[in-house]
Amino acid sequence: MSEREGLRADSTHFTLGGAPFLILGGSIHYFRVHRAHWRDRLLKLKACGLNTLTTYVPWNLHEPERGVYQFQEQLDMEEYIRLAGELGLWVILRPGPYICAEWDLGGLPSWLLQDKKMKLRTTYSGFTSAVNSYFNNLIPRITPFQFKNGGPVIAVQVENEYGSYAKDEQYLSFIKEALLSRGISELLMTSDNHEGLKCGRVDGVLQTVNLQRLLSGDVQHLAELQPKKPLMVMEYWSGWFDVWGEPHHVFTAQEMISIVRELLDRGISINFYMFHGGTNFGFMNGAVDLGSYKPQTSSYDYDAPLTESGDYTTKYHLLRKLLSNYNKEPIPEPPAVQSRRAYEPVVVSHYISLWESLQCAETHFRADDPVSMENLPANHNNGQSYGYTLYQTDIYSGGELNSRNHVHDRALVFIDRELIGVLDYRTQKVTISHSKSERTLSLLVENCGRVNYGPALDNQQKGLIGDITLNDVPLKKFSMYCLDMKTSFINRLQSLKWMSVGQKPTYPAFFRGTLVVDQPTDTFVKLPNWSKGVVFVNGQNLGRHWSVGPQKALYLPGPWLKSGDNEIVVFEELKAAETIHFAENPEYSKTVEVSTQLFCTLL
Repeated sequence: MSEREGLRADSTHFTLGGAPFLILGGSIHYFRVHRAHWRDRLLKLKACGLNTLTTYVPWNLHEPERGVYQFQEQLDMEEYIRLAGELGLWVILRPGPYICAEWDLGGLPSWLLQDKKMKLRTTYSGFTSAVNSYFNNLIPRITPFQFKNGGPVIAVQVENEYGSYAKDEQYLSFIKEALLSRGISELLMTSDNHEGLKCGRVDGVLQTVNLQRLLSGDVQHLAELQPKKPLMVMEYWSGWFDVWGEPHHVFTAQEMISIVRELLDRGISINFYMFHGGTNFGFMNGAVDLGSYKPQTSSYDYDAPLTESGDYTTKYHLLRKLLSNYNKEPIPEPPAVQSRRAYEPVVVSHYISLWESLQCAETHFRADDPVSMENLPANHNNGQSYGYTLYQTDIYSGGELNSRNHVHDRALVFIDRELIGVLDYRTQKVTISHSKSERTLSLLVENCGRVNYGPALDNQQKGLIGDITLNDVPLKKFSMYCLDMKTSFINRLQSLKWMSVGQKPTYPAFFRGTLVVDQPTDTFVKLPNWSKGVVFVNGQNLGRHWSVGPQKALYLPGPWLKSGDNEIVVFEELKAAETIHFAENPEYSKTVEVSTQLFCTLL
């Protein structure tokens, strides 16, 4: 196919194929949506009057171990781009390598942290060599889909929000060259919030801005920095994310529409972040740490125009009505809403204690000093990325156990398998009763999610990251068990002898029940009167449950169910109930409107 003129930013408006073009985009991440639902979600995006899909590319999923690449099934990025093109959507790709996205470590693989000298998002050789290897595998998968080759990709983003980080003046140039040298030839963009615009510039790359309200002169600031160029809001925040223990965030449809109308009236291109948030399945949620550590929820609903389960909202309908005025052709009718159902409650039948499960651990390792998850000899020496690690040692007295803030992120503390307390960022001391006999101290340490944004990104080792002391003396001679809770681990548990729940369980434990399904349908899993843990359905990790809220139900896509018996396993740290419930809709413990103050705090 002869080369065509792609997206251009040579004047105050974009052109595509030589004709004026207004980008009306929406973010839907393929890795947050079950593959079977991709077409449905993209058709709904198009039916809202949008012409462009944007998506990040998560390095940590595509290269989970150094040199091991995964682009199949749920991670088939090429099929996702192909599908978007087939449906008549343009694509703006945001390949990182850092993506933020409220995603563990901003999408960077945890094995990078094995290098004690690592400087993330800089031109430090340990980082650039890893990026080059990844891009050697990733970028050739993208280039055939570029506009010039007849594909839907019209622009590619250079990293993400680097102006807010800006630790290395050469870094953005390195990423730009890494893209160009591997054949990326479509329009390049950067994306920053107001404060990052000044430091996020790189020659020959169009700047775009991220915002929600028009309070800080963000668009005017962008126009002054970049005169005679088209203006674009790369992330128009349609809502906001949630963290555990705080309310569910909402942003009113009416306020959103009035701001979007003003942007469009000024001829400004826009991309809705998120248009459909989806789910942080498994252990993929990130965390905030701008003075205090706060892990994000498994739900990434984001109060977006399409809900976590793909339903239409008031935002969607109002936005569709508004965007119909910016489409030359009538926009298609929205697809029918997919059905969901509340299955009958499942009675928990069997359990197996955490202590029994240790024989299925990925790794059992001994050392004088505790070792962080990333440096455990697990997963072909790529370390442990996610889940829990159990640290055990013998003690010979009581007194004050002090974590010295070396517990990342949360630890249940046991003496001879009896729970005596919890250590985290707020609680760093536990008193151990006195005894002259030898006892086993166990700490079950959970990685609750690595920070995805801000200066704390550089310090995201998990597990025990240093000494803990008993009466000011560092403890030694640890046994460590890697409990990453991958599907393979959950499958190995099945070979063990499970106990009937008629016998009183010891916690923590895995609980098992069977959901009988005739026709697999989307649903939500609810765990009233349970405390904290993880939910697996047919070996698939749906995410975390935690009674502190605000998330009170876990989204379960129908394609992960099958006709007949479906095995549900719940890892529960503290308190289980007799039944597992289901609902048609999500539930939140408390809701609060996103405030201007929140943005000032975070940005």
